Amino acid sequence: MLLCLDAGNTRLKYGLRDDSGWRLQGALAYPDFDDLAAQLPQQPRRIVACNVAGEAIRLRIAALAGSLDVPLAWLIGSATACGVTNGYDTPQQLGADRWAALIGARALHAGPAVVVMAGTATTIDALDGQGLFRGGLILPGLALMRAALARNTADLPHAAGHYRAQPTNTDDAIVSGAIHATLGAIARIHATLGEDALCLLAGGAAHELAPHLGLPLRLIDNLVLEGLARYSTAVAA
Repeated sequence: MLLCLDAGNTRLKYGLRDDSGWRLQGALAYPDFDDLAAQLPQQPRRIVACNVAGEAIRLRIAALAGSLDVPLAWLIGSATACGVTNGYDTPQQLGADRWAALIGARALHAGPAVVVMAGTATTIDALDGQGLFRGGLILPGLALMRAALARNTADLPHAAGHYRAQPTNTDDAIVSGAIHATLGAIARIHATLGEDALCLLAGGAAHELAPHLGLPLRLIDNLVLEGLARYSTAVAA
């Protein structure tokens, strides 16, 4: 039994997997981290994790592995892994979550792909048909874009509007502006890979983007966990 842990900016996502697939997936706020072990229906034999949440969370994950007395493997940016080549100028500087998502994307789809993680931040990465990560973009997530306008302008609200192709009120204009900006960035990266490239879309805001994307699309529940599961087979070999 394998426990995959994705320590993101705001939450810990986890998945328990055996040879037949995922037994469960879930997410915890960091104040509830200590509840994780009790929520697992079966003790894992291994843990594989990635962390972009800082040193304190890294230490808590290490302590969890110690309390369960199981080996822990960390996924970090590297030059190559699991059929993916890292085109970053300094491969080790690529965020572990982005690297895991790219590995997961390659495991799920053999052709060119735009890998989109729509969370606190939105990352949009180009993965070609040979498994080369060509580079990508980092944008504020949809909620961050909306919050920035409310925080840094005198007259714009915390918008509670809806997506409109041509908004005619302020709340809709803010919500739609954030979505349009993100869709445009995805489309520009997609154009570098060709019209047959698949968009693999994951993250908490994926449902806000998917209906309006207009590109070949596959929604993935948790692409980082998929990448961690794939990586686990390499480190276990």
